[in-house]
Amino acid sequence: MQENQRFTWPHKDLLDVSQLTVEEANHLLDTAEQFHEINQRPVKKVPTLKGKSVVLFFAEASTRTKTSFDVAGKRLSADTFALTKSGSSLTKGESLKDTALTLQAMNPDVIVIRHWSSGAAQYLAERLDCAIVNAGDGWHAHPTQALLDAFSLRQHWGRDFSGKTLLILGDILHSRVARSNVILLNKLGAKVRVCAPRTLLPAGVNDWPVTVYTNLNEAVQGVDAVMCLRLQLERQQAGLLPDLSEYATTYCLTARHLAMAAPGALVMHPGPMNRGLEIASDIADCAESLVLTQVASGVAVRMAILFLHATRKDGGSK
Repeated sequence: MQENQRFTWPHKDLLDVSQLTVEEANHLLDTAEQFHEINQRPVKKVPTLKGKSVVLFFAEASTRTKTSFDVAGKRLSADTFALTKSGSSLTKGESLKDTALTLQAMNPDVIVIRHWSSGAAQYLAERLDCAIVNAGDGWHAHPTQALLDAFSLRQHWGRDFSGKTLLILGDILHSRVARSNVILLNKLGAKVRVCAPRTLLPAGVNDWPVTVYTNLNEAVQGVDAVMCLRLQLERQQAGLLPDLSEYATTYCLTARHLAMAAPGALVMHPGPMNRGLEIASDIADCAESLVLTQVASGVAVRMAILFLHATRKDGGSK
C-alpha cells in the first residue's frame, strides 16, 4: 500500500484525538477504509510493514484492544512483541521510565501502551524516539477506540456527521472512551449527549461540548445512535452506586428506550458488555447493533494507525 503522496502524516505519536485536525482524522479513517477492504480478502496479509517491529506494552488487562493491535500488526507483516505487567519488571518495582528505556534499546518502530496512569503515554512520548500509540491511559483518553467508533458510524452515516446526534450512556465519570469520543465526534460534526446518574458524571461535565442528561427517557429522544459504556464495577468501591439493580432499572438500554430514538438508530458498546446491566441482551444482538462491527473496525483502524506512524518521516510533531 502506498501512502497518499499529497498528505504527509505529521505526528510522531498518537496520544489523544484532541491532537488531530478534521483533515487528519479523515485521512486516518480513509486509510483504514483501504485496510478494511484488505481484511475482506481471502488472504489478508500484506507486506506493508515487513521489517518493522511493534511492542505491545499492556500494563492493564485487555482482550479486545491488545488482540486487535496484534492482529493489525501481523496483517501488515510487522513483528509484534507483547509485554504485560505480570511479564515485565514493573512487578519488581521497576519504574515506567526504566522499562521504557529498556524497550527503546530494542529499537522498536512503535510502542503501543495501555497503562493505569493518566499521562503514561505522553510520558513515554516525551522521552523516546519511536512512535508511541496510546491504547488507554487511566481515565484520560482512548484515541484508538474513538477512531474505530467513528469508523463504524462512517459505514452508515458517510463522512459527514453533521445533523447526527449520538448519546453516550453510562459510567461517564470513569470512561476514557467517553472523553475521546466526545472530542472526535464533535470534530466530525455530530452533536453529542451524555446520560448518567449524577454520581457518575465527572466534575466540569457542563463545560464539555455535550448536552447533559440524568433521565434516559429524555436523553434518548430522537437520537441517531446510542453508545452504551461498561459500568466499571472494579472502580465502584467509593459507593457511587448504592444498588446495581436500581441502576439497571433506570439506565439499562432496552427496546422501550430505542423506540424513542430516531428510526433505525444504531447501538454501540466498546465491550466487554455486562448484559442486563448496561444493555439488554436483545438490544446488544439486534439488527441495529454495531458491537461486532466495532471489533472488525478496530483491526482496520489500528492497521492504519500502525502504518501511518511506522512509516512516518522524521520531523513531525507529537
